[in-house]
Amino acid sequence: MLELKNIYKTFNAGTVNEKMALRGLNLTLEDGDFVTVIGGNGAGKSTMLNAIAGVWPVDQGQILIGDADVTKLPEYKRAKYLGRVFQDPMTGTAATMEIQENLALALRRGDSRTLKAGITKKEHAKYREMLATLGLGLEDRMTSKVGLLSGGQRQALTLLMATLKKPKLLLLDEHTAALDPKTAAKVLQTTDMIVNRDNLTTLMITHNMKDAIAHGNRLIMMMDGNIILDIRGEEKKKLTVADLLRKFEEASGEEFANDKAILG
Repeated sequence: MLELKNIYKTFNAGTVNEKMALRGLNLTLEDGDFVTVIGGNGAGKSTMLNAIAGVWPVDQGQILIGDADVTKLPEYKRAKYLGRVFQDPMTGTAATMEIQENLALALRRGDSRTLKAGITKKEHAKYREMLATLGLGLEDRMTSKVGLLSGGQRQALTLLMATLKKPKLLLLDEHTAALDPKTAAKVLQTTDMIVNRDNLTTLMITHNMKDAIAHGNRLIMMMDGNIILDIRGEEKKKLTVADLLRKFEEASGEEFANDKAILG
């Protein structure tokens, strides 16, 4: 479902601030893979997601989503393949619009616009049913402005909007990092429910090693713009944080210094 072939990306090339963020990165995801991504600051995690999404062009390499070569496509032309949730709960929704209006926008993404009625009765019933699966009571607040919701409620709604049209690839960029632990756990539970129900191929960046181990069927760790660990299947199921730290030290030759990721 996703292939990254020999991807390079350098920022501020030719200046004193030159930074090679991706260094010949290769990654293949099979249909239905749920891959958690971990690594220290500057490891290349978000740069990889931005490269996939087409936020800027890569210097070298090829990006395939399904059977489509999207390497040279601008960001807006890749949108039909992707769903994405960012770290900031305020990013993925329109605060001054109703919950149902936000869902309607997500459902119409990529479609041609017409003068038909905004939200039909059938749509309204569908949105109510989908919101009920979140377990947050939002199905009874469909006409509420999104700006009145809590950060966790907005992030859960953003997740629902990002997956409404069942994208080929779901990108989660530390989507629980700005939430308190209890709310983050609820959003992760919702993530698991949606990803497993719809068999969505997913990349989830996290700084929390416990979450990286507990979720998904595969875990990759990045360092200096490349993948240094790729753990999956039964090996991942048996992982502990101590195991992961040991594997990192063996692969990199140094200690993992990100306390936030360790303490989680």
